[in-house]
Amino acid sequence: MQNMFFVIEEVNRDRNLLPNITLGFQVYDSCNIRQRALEGTLWMLTGWDEAIPNYRCQESPLATVVGETVSSSSIAMARLLGLSRYPQISYFSTSPLLSDRNHFPSFFRTVPSDVFQSLGLAQLVIHFGWTWIGFLSMDDNYGQQGVQMVKEEIIKAGVCVAFSETILRNQGNRHAVHIIHVIRSSSANAIIVFCGGSELVTVMDEMVRQNVTGKIWIASEAWSTTSLLSHQKYTGITFGTIGFALNSGEIPGFKKFLVNASPARTPNDLFLMRFWEEAFNCKWPEREAVFGFQENRTKLCTGSEDLKSLRNLYTDVTNLRATYNVYNAVYAIVHALDALSSCQQGRGPFRYGMCANVSNFQPWQLLHYIKNVRFHNKVGKEIFFDGQGNAPARYDIVNWQKSAEGTIQQVKVGSYDSSAPPGKHLTINMSAIQWGSGEAQVPPSVCSHRCRPGYRKVVRTGTPVCCYQCVQCPPGEVSNRTDSAECTKCSWNQWPNARQDQCVPRIIEFLSYEEPLGAILAATSIIFSLIPLASLGLFIYHRDTPIVKANNRNISYLLLLALTLCFLCSLTFIGYPSTEKCLIRQAAFGISFSLCISCVLVKTIMVVMAFHATKPNSAFRRWVRPELSYMVISVCILIQVLVCVSWLILSHPFSEYNTQVHPGKIIVECNEGSPLAFWCMLGYLGFLATISFIVAFLARNLPDSFNEAKFITFSMLAFLSVWMSFILAYLSARGKYMVAMEIFAILASSSALLSCIFFPKCYLILVRPELNSKENLMGRKEGASKKIKAI
Repeated sequence: MQNMFFVIEEVNRDRNLLPNITLGFQVYDSCNIRQRALEGTLWMLTGWDEAIPNYRCQESPLATVVGETVSSSSIAMARLLGLSRYPQISYFSTSPLLSDRNHFPSFFRTVPSDVFQSLGLAQLVIHFGWTWIGFLSMDDNYGQQGVQMVKEEIIKAGVCVAFSETILRNQGNRHAVHIIHVIRSSSANAIIVFCGGSELVTVMDEMVRQNVTGKIWIASEAWSTTSLLSHQKYTGITFGTIGFALNSGEIPGFKKFLVNASPARTPNDLFLMRFWEEAFNCKWPEREAVFGFQENRTKLCTGSEDLKSLRNLYTDVTNLRATYNVYNAVYAIVHALDALSSCQQGRGPFRYGMCANVSNFQPWQLLHYIKNVRFHNKVGKEIFFDGQGNAPARYDIVNWQKSAEGTIQQVKVGSYDSSAPPGKHLTINMSAIQWGSGEAQVPPSVCSHRCRPGYRKVVRTGTPVCCYQCVQCPPGEVSNRTDSAECTKCSWNQWPNARQDQCVPRIIEFLSYEEPLGAILAATSIIFSLIPLASLGLFIYHRDTPIVKANNRNISYLLLLALTLCFLCSLTFIGYPSTEKCLIRQAAFGISFSLCISCVLVKTIMVVMAFHATKPNSAFRRWVRPELSYMVISVCILIQVLVCVSWLILSHPFSEYNTQVHPGKIIVECNEGSPLAFWCMLGYLGFLATISFIVAFLARNLPDSFNEAKFITFSMLAFLSVWMSFILAYLSARGKYMVAMEIFAILASSSALLSCIFFPKCYLILVRPELNSKENLMGRKEGASKKIKAI
């Protein structure tokens, strides 16, 4: 009220605003009673103590009604004033219902609607990352509508409601026990409270009694700056509270006006006189004479008391909130009246360009100017009304912090401005906030802890979406953000890292010459291939000796060359498996070993036929010729060549990337094209080796001083053992180890043939040359024969 007096005096002195026009005012105290608010409205409209509808007896026009405070009273007043289109500007009524222009066409307010507060509180919750929220509200429109609007906004953002309780005014103390039980048992730490400070006291008293701490209170503007909960006994509970407060503003020169107020200057100001008695604890002589207050013990007011000596809310102008709204409301009226008085006939906003008469205007005429008013107040804030009669919604975000005296003080830590660009409505100084936990970090309020990257959320059955468990992403999938709802698959050439929070290139793997295993196998193949070549050179050098000439030396030469090829064909399995390598490696392996085993088979057959050819009149004499050996070898090789050529033509091997065998690796391997052709090729080798083994086994005891069939039997037995083991290992091995297994089988089987068939002969040639004679081979020296057989 004092602020309205101040503005009116300031405007009446201002020569630029409303020159030659004096503003006046009427004040009516409704005592927060709806019926009295209507009574006061009619009193102002008619100008008489007894209301006379549609009649005004005073000469000065009524411009605007400023008020009311309580939304329910403002609604009743707005319905009445709206009938005649009388402008009404409230400085404290926040109900969203008042924004309905169909029901309240002449209502305006300089305090934000609760819709803006609800939007702001929802943004505040989202800003701090709280996803598990409790609600506490009053059992009136303010509490219920406010909670409902915040719920709608936070649910859109994925926040869940843990509980929602209502403070019953008629059962405050009894119902507080139930509310505290719900708060204590809930895992939600952040609680939004929509109620007044006086209604919340009973709940806080019960919190103190049960010693419930650690909760984060989010205050609506109705109690965010209340002094009722600033007492020291509530410090442990309310410390760290954060909430919205009406925007505070500076009013230049207002404090000087306040401290200079005096009943002597305004003797008819009953409100100031009552304030004087409260402030200085005195009574005016007139009231002392009428009511007789405790006789001589009552201190009498003189009117000369100094307001500057007071230290209370009256002289504190540092956080003017509702008062600041009154300041803007009165100036909005002044600027509207100034625009009305400055109108030029013929350019006016009404029909035929008419203007209104500032000394005798209709309420709907001033209503037009208030709708379009736009100005900057003396502290630079722009004031205007939108299409629903709302001024720009501006709030202070306050944080309850401990003062040096141990009490609670509200400190501004941010702001909310609905007129700011999208995404910048809310600004908060995080470093200025003090939390009740004493930590610098924002205390959590979640049903479930956040899932770190590499995990995804899985909602628990029968619980809200905010209550979930974290499950690691499946193999091959990643999540690169916190609280991911699902995992994403990596591309075929990528694989998750160890934390499964990003895809990294897969390791390309093949048996290369650079790695130790590949290098060792390659070196072994080359070194072992030199042994049959060395043996071939030894045999050629001693080609005329009996041990070389025995058992068909030309076939031995061919067998040694075939063994060299067998050792060298393993090199085609090492290195990058290009398409060319894939085409030749199995074919080279199959044909080389077919030549090798064919030579062994021919040598075995020749042993048997040579034995039978020595018998009189034997039919085998005519078959013991070199041509037969070459024919058998050619036929055996031709069959394998046909198998390999058919394989390469119909379903040839090719290079491929295998990503299924080992996670995180791309195995570059040769796809055999036709598994049937591969097993046919390998099976044919097994068939030849089995025939050789059977024939050699049957011929092992033929009477000869140097029977090669025994050594062939051992070589074929070793060969078959190696490849039977290879088949079992081949079916279980994968990647480069499968290739290494086949190379090992090639080297082992080739070494078995070389060692069993040729090492005894080389031993005789190099170490026991005296036994390399025809007499010993023909068995003429029994002792030598025994030695040879032992070898």
